[in-house]
Amino acid sequence: VLKERVHINSSLLRIVDAATETWGVKIELVEIKDVEIPESMQRAMAREAEAIREKRARIIKAEAELEASQKLTEGALEMEKSPFSLELRRMQMLSEIGIDNNTTTVIMLPSDFSAAAKSFTQMVANQAPKPAV
Repeated sequence: VLKERVHINSSLLRIVDAATETWGVKIELVEIKDVEIPESMQRAMAREAEAIREKRARIIKAEAELEASQKLTEGALEMEKSPFSLELRRMQMLSEIGIDNNTTTVIMLPSDFSAAAKSFTQMVANQAPKPAV
């Protein structure tokens, strides 16, 4: 009704003008000015509008996540080309972590990490139950 107001006005004009023509009355303008929409219809329209807004928000969020993942992939590929850039990024991350004075940071260098992993593997192997002979 709201979207087709002009079309409805012209249709009503033709109908009313045809009905009053025999009386000698010429209708020049018919206009719908006030449309009362039932409350249930208003609620339905509000739900539809909310669903459309939610859909748009989800699409925008998904597009942002896609763009972020693409940028992260580009960054990872760039860092893969140069181990030095990866080390610089790691150092930058460590400086960002160290900004807060209330933190304790344990830093493992790559060689330390592999040695720690080897020690952990050996410790787990030593603690495993021995098979019965």
